[in-house]
Amino acid sequence: MELVVSTPPAPPAPRLWVACLCADWCGSCRDYQERFEQVGRAFPGAEFVWVDIEDQADVVDPVEVDNFPTVLVVVDGAARFFGSITPQMETLQRLVQAQLEAPGAPADPEVTALAQRLRR
Repeated sequence: MELVVSTPPAPPAPRLWVACLCADWCGSCRDYQERFEQVGRAFPGAEFVWVDIEDQADVVDPVEVDNFPTVLVVVDGAARFFGSITPQMETLQRLVQAQLEAPGAPADPEVTALAQRLRR
């Protein structure tokens, strides 16, 4: 008799995935990181990730990040928002909630590719 070992299925991707693209040298980014993480805790089941654009330049390129913080919001696998925002908790909360409630819109192909690279 042959023993068959089954691999458990991979956990499903979170419905909501949010990345903050910043740089360690940026004081505003360092100040914003805790607020970003607090907002993440307000969305159970979501994944909020901090991305240092210099440490992960090979993943971020060719997309240019000119202002900090820059936020990428992915809902149901589709990039819904990519841009800089003011570093306030309320702004991020409203943005994320609006993207969850809004109908999907086609995203820029470069931003969609960036989301796929970062989520690996």
